[in-house]
Amino acid sequence: MNLSGDIKGGEVHCLKYGSFFKEHIRLFETMKAEEAFIKQTNKSLRIWIDLYDTKITREVLVELVESLNRIGKHIHKLTIVGLNFRTKWMLNSLIKKHDYHYLSIAYFVDPEDAKTWLVNEK
Repeated sequence: MNLSGDIKGGEVHCLKYGSFFKEHIRLFETMKAEEAFIKQTNKSLRIWIDLYDTKITREVLVELVESLNRIGKHIHKLTIVGLNFRTKWMLNSLIKKHDYHYLSIAYFVDPEDAKTWLVNEK
């Protein structure tokens, strides 16, 4: 479910990976569909990922990192909402382990703060 739009004066592409709870197969199918859509845009995007209410396992984090790597050249700025401290640490560790150092992620609790950060050019 891709949502792109003008938010706070800038275009943001929302990856709605939240509310999948334990339905990881559906989540992974959605990730693949988003990858295909993003690759077709042939643009560099400001991406906001919502992970609230999705059970985050190591498998989910691995798939997320691989998905982000596959669309890496299309990421201008990236933010994620919905992760606790431990899960952020695990995600950052996976990124380092795979040497995907270019995947710079800003984490937020409040989705509105995440969107504001994405559209600010600092």
